Amino acid sequence: MSREPLLAPSPGQRIAAALRRSPIYVDRSLASAVPPAKRSELLARMRRSPIPIFIVIVPLVKGGTWDDPDQLATVVHDRLRRDGAYLTLDDYEGQLAARQWGGTEESRENTRSAARVPFFLDELKDATLADRLLRAVELIAAGNGEAEYAKATAHLRSSRPRASATPAGPEAAEEGGPPVLPLAGAGLAAAAAAAGLLVWRRRRVSAVERAGNPLLLSRTVLATAARADEDGLREQAAHEVVTFGELLDATDVDTSRPAAHAAMTRALDAYQAAGKVLDDARGVPDLAGVLVLVDRGRDALASARSVARGGKEVPPSPLCFFNPLHGDSAAAVDWRPLGQRDKLRVRTCAACARAVRAHRTPEVLAARAGGRTVPYFEAEDDIWAETGYGQLRDDLVQRVLRGDRNR
Repeated sequence: MSREPLLAPSPGQRIAAALRRSPIYVDRSLASAVPPAKRSELLARMRRSPIPIFIVIVPLVKGGTWDDPDQLATVVHDRLRRDGAYLTLDDYEGQLAARQWGGTEESRENTRSAARVPFFLDELKDATLADRLLRAVELIAAGNGEAEYAKATAHLRSSRPRASATPAGPEAAEEGGPPVLPLAGAGLAAAAAAAGLLVWRRRRVSAVERAGNPLLLSRTVLATAARADEDGLREQAAHEVVTFGELLDATDVDTSRPAAHAAMTRALDAYQAAGKVLDDARGVPDLAGVLVLVDRGRDALASARSVARGGKEVPPSPLCFFNPLHGDSAAAVDWRPLGQRDKLRVRTCAACARAVRAHRTPEVLAARAGGRTVPYFEAEDDIWAETGYGQLRDDLVQRVLRGDRNR
């Protein structure tokens, strides 16, 4: 008599079964990251915690079995059926994530914050995964993750560009700024790109203050001029994504109105897309794309909040078409790409608008294509070129989420 083959357990079921034996699960491919001695130390600290802690360390791979920390924690919790804090890798390198079921809201926030702390501590900058887990577990057990997170990130909230770096008046703030990526030369000018981000940040904050919208004011600041290189730009782009994610976590929007729900969905999609681009950004054009996506997400979040309170949708304010690092668009201009007959209607910063109207070449963000340095919009098979950083097509976020970037 033949029997139907038994269904193999799902990945979530296998992890849950392992956690019933030990509260630490580490995928075989990452076993060396948590050696036996560190595992014993982790278990000792976890036993001292007033709430159960479960550690689930598996690779997060886009399009793989697990590609999102919240998805991983939710599936494992549903299979294990035990409340507590679930500590995982985050979906970009160097960060941890945690989600807690049960307990008070204060306890759950402490757990979320505790997982973020190691990323911001100088003493753990080059630490192993095991050491970062030990610190997070210690903070979860002590229940002071929120306070320690506030201390670890205080410099990001309180730092400001020096007065000497800011133009003297509104006219200068609107029109000033160094060239970001001149087309002359063989390589990308990374230091100028970071200087361009300083202009981008200053103009964005200035525009928001004029509009009286507090949603966009929570921004990190640039590193000092001595660190103004592509790595510094990458670090600051990461901070922008983290800061926007925290803003989303802290924002309570009533999405019962369809328009508010749609705007909130756009904000969350833009946040996810920004994280995907940041994960494998290959240069300044990609990092500029991260900023564009965060900017779109913040605009959508502002709109969601406005509609939820009975107001109107907030019209988006795109960044400069020619170079997003120039900051907010201040004018719409008709521009004809080289070799084309039709004009395009694009929104640009004030300086680029003046250049176009005077029939001069604006300071365009450069990209490497075919071994040459070209204006970014001339790079072939590139999502930034094809969409004009979202100004030429409406599906930038969706294309990023589908994985269409740089086919």
